[in-house]
Amino acid sequence: MRMRKLLISFTLMASLLVGACSVHRIDIQQGNIVTPEMREQVTLGMSKEQVLFLMGTPLIIDLFNNDRWDYIYTLVKPRSERKEKRLTFFFQDDKVVSYITDVTAPGESEP
Repeated sequence: MRMRKLLISFTLMASLLVGACSVHRIDIQQGNIVTPEMREQVTLGMSKEQVLFLMGTPLIIDLFNNDRWDYIYTLVKPRSERKEKRLTFFFQDDKVVSYITDVTAPGESEP
């Protein structure tokens, strides 16, 4: 009987110690979340104000080139590789003239 109580106590203590030693790692998200739907709403010829309204504040506005806005989203998951999505708009006379992106809709192929 005494040996049984000792074994139960030892098992309980061991399980508590193992549970206390595990490390929980969280996903780290940074930047602008950009969905394919958001990307499709922005069209050539839109003003900077319209892009700002649809997309939010860009992560990077180049101080030396005010006609380029970069929206960047990164996701780092524990024990996996870092994922990054970019959407860059180029403006001329405060209108969108082109953009570069790797944000794809489901079913689209990666550029």
